[in-house]
Amino acid sequence: MFRPDFNPQPTLRGVAIHLRPLGLGDLEGLYSAASDPDVWAGHPATDRYKREKFEPYFATLLASAATLAAIDRRTGEIIGCSRYYVAPDMPDSVSIGFTFLNNAYWGGGTNFELKRLMLGHAFGVYTDVWFHIAPTNIRSQKATVKLGAAHVYDATLDLSGTPSPWMCFRLKQDDWNRVVAARAGGM
Repeated sequence: MFRPDFNPQPTLRGVAIHLRPLGLGDLEGLYSAASDPDVWAGHPATDRYKREKFEPYFATLLASAATLAAIDRRTGEIIGCSRYYVAPDMPDSVSIGFTFLNNAYWGGGTNFELKRLMLGHAFGVYTDVWFHIAPTNIRSQKATVKLGAAHVYDATLDLSGTPSPWMCFRLKQDDWNRVVAARAGGM
């Protein structure tokens, strides 16, 4: 359960994207962003690009009441999503995960901006943020390390209905602040 002073579905505005609460009417837009097999290639659910696999996932995201749709500010299209959650082994902390972006948005600053917005909101209440990444998802592991997070331990956790192995990464606010400062200095 989230702390009472934390809103898990804020509206957050960035330069290239904005995040807003996922709604029932977002199924088609989010599925469009998710329908390329490459989006799920490194993910444990490699077949989630199929509509019959995506719809139950969408229902889970919607039911969480903590998922944010990522919107391209230039086009107004949904390009992916991410969500906050509380991991069973860290009940006093917040986690960010269930993130995906359409592969047209890989390799640029979109993931960093998404995480910058979500982390800025989370660090307003929490001092640490956790990420749980499947051992096979090398792309997400590398992206999480670039945020300043450290791999702390491995665990079998039930994060989405079935216990699975996860690599658990922690990002401390001070480490995040250093990454943001270094990135601002390099621009």
